[in-house]
Amino acid sequence: MAWEQLVRRCQGRVYALAYHYMGRFEDARDATQEVFVRVYRQLDGYHGDGFIAWLLRITRNHCIDQIRRRKARPPAEDVLVEDREWTMADTAPDPEQSWVADTRKRLVYDALGRLNGQNREMILLKEIQGLALKDIADMLGLPIGTVKSRSNRARVELAKQVIALDPSYAGPTGSAEMN
Repeated sequence: MAWEQLVRRCQGRVYALAYHYMGRFEDARDATQEVFVRVYRQLDGYHGDGFIAWLLRITRNHCIDQIRRRKARPPAEDVLVEDREWTMADTAPDPEQSWVADTRKRLVYDALGRLNGQNREMILLKEIQGLALKDIADMLGLPIGTVKSRSNRARVELAKQVIALDPSYAGPTGSAEMN
């Protein structure tokens, strides 16, 4: 009963000081509640002189701590849906584009699987892994000229396999379109 009377008598002052520091109704209300919880837990630490000063010092320190935390980790602001215009561009490819890209990838991987080991290795290292010809030559212990010719031969063979799997890639002249 005495605690309830104390809170009723002092809550206006605590709230006013908290509002001064926090600047928002909700934050000041939360701070006021937290201050009274802290005061209740620390009543044994109070020694009789200047209770209001002691209470307001706790309030001030609590508010300053909260402000520091807020600056260190700012809260996400709540935005009402009605207050915001939502114009989000769709960056995903449309279903048809996705299907075409997936179909092309499957076709290339199927054709890659039909290549002999040497040609497959050249395509994997140069075209898929993006290694420079010199790096491939060093890795395989081959002269760079040999790597160049094997790379070109592998690309031609891959194009032939793509056409064999899907003749629509032959183009109007009957040769593979290399992009």
